[in-house]
Amino acid sequence: MRRWNLDALFRQSAKAIGYGLVRRGMSPDAAGDIVQDAFVRLMTASTNDAQDTRQDDRPEGYLAVVARNLALDAARRERIAPFASVPPETLAIAVDPEPSSERRLADRQRLALAVSALDELPERTRRAFELNRLEGLTLAEVGRELELSTSRAGALVKEAYAHLRRRTSAGA
Repeated sequence: MRRWNLDALFRQSAKAIGYGLVRRGMSPDAAGDIVQDAFVRLMTASTNDAQDTRQDDRPEGYLAVVARNLALDAARRERIAPFASVPPETLAIAVDPEPSSERRLADRQRLALAVSALDELPERTRRAFELNRLEGLTLAEVGRELELSTSRAGALVKEAYAHLRRRTSAGA
């Protein structure tokens, strides 16, 4: 049965283990990942293991050994298949700026749903929304255009938004 507090153990040991890995040439980010993995191993270690008693007696040592082994594994993987860093300008050339056909289809369907929802609105509500959101008029300008108060124009735009939200989320 484990007798230690994982939170206290982390606070007590994680920094020292990570620092030790950095001193051995590992980047701070990689060392942090290794420390996390070591704690995951500690948390998921079988309580029926023969070495479990050693782990219970001195979990700091168990963590150090696990972290060292994980670091060795990472170094081996790096030698076998090194990580290639690609400059952003090279990535920009490789990126296809066109959306996928699935994305285009989904966007067309959403647009059709939004247009349909706008068509369901009363004329004045739809017009207030179009003037405000599509033509960029302020609520005061929408009010003047439709011969309404600014607050009423705002209420119509808000009503249109609520309707569009209901319809597009129901159809999604």
